[in-house]
Amino acid sequence: MKGPAIFLAQFAGDQAPFNSLDAITRYMGDLGYKGVQIPTWDARLFDLEKAATSQDYVDEVKGVCAANGVEVTELSTHLQGQLVASHPAYDRLFDGFAPPQVHANVEARTLWATEQVKLAAQASRRFGCTSHATFSGALMWHLVYPWPQRPAGLVEEAFAELARRWKPILDVFEDNGVNACYELHPGEDLHDGVTFERFLEAVDNHPRANILYDPSHFVLQQLDYLAFIDIYQERIKAFHVKDAEFRPTGRSGVYGGYQSWQDRPGRFRSLGDGQVDFTGIFSKLTQYGYDGWAVLEWECALKHPEQGAAEGAPFINKHLIRKAETAFDDFAGSGADPDLIKHVLAI
Repeated sequence: MKGPAIFLAQFAGDQAPFNSLDAITRYMGDLGYKGVQIPTWDARLFDLEKAATSQDYVDEVKGVCAANGVEVTELSTHLQGQLVASHPAYDRLFDGFAPPQVHANVEARTLWATEQVKLAAQASRRFGCTSHATFSGALMWHLVYPWPQRPAGLVEEAFAELARRWKPILDVFEDNGVNACYELHPGEDLHDGVTFERFLEAVDNHPRANILYDPSHFVLQQLDYLAFIDIYQERIKAFHVKDAEFRPTGRSGVYGGYQSWQDRPGRFRSLGDGQVDFTGIFSKLTQYGYDGWAVLEWECALKHPEQGAAEGAPFINKHLIRKAETAFDDFAGSGADPDLIKHVLAI
């Protein structure tokens, strides 16, 4: 496993040192990060169309990062992926994820988002990245709780439509040798193992349909995030190191009562401040041979982001495991001896 790395989305802003790629990567490199995950929608940091079409531009970006001691781990299209499939109930809210020329035009916005994610596949190849971070979008998040009763066939048709939209995109990822890694996240149709399996079946087990593993969202859903690794380890191709806590009360639980993040029973925390068993997670990912990046995604209801970033690199470093090349008890081994084996077994 490689790391530590950090997702830049939550830190980018209009004030230095967070308003340019050079300044923000220098800042993160000085904190001890070795990689950065880049949000492709943020023009202050990155030009996605240019990255998809110009190797010179990609080499320039790589050079800026290298000069500051980091490399590009993955590109992200979380916001664009969200818009590949969205329900009209959220149109006005999601327009802010897209450029003004496609606002109030769902068809144009969906086409724009689809092309953006395809561009990201091409840009990822130019960077030499083998994984890409994104969201699936959601056609039926408003139906997550089965009341009123859902009509027969509705869920099946929703996943069929989601597959129709994503299959051509996944084919572009296949052409470019890059894994599309869906962050399983509330608000997305792909938000847990069951929904990922439904989607995987709908896209004919497409080899490029994979998972960005983020345990924080599973804590908030009360899902067994360690057993999840046992089940889906072959499809986990990206990893957000993000902490969370769930402290239900007599007044509120998983759904949160429409409260602000600070007041919800389930909320995101800086690394080490929540309840996630990162020792267990890093152990399992190492056991299964995960060789991607460990990327901090900082979100916290309480702590300042700069403090969270400063604490994140040493936290990840402490949990990285150098996998053993020999068994711990090899010193007591007696070698391979067929006669000895038969003697021990009395055969």
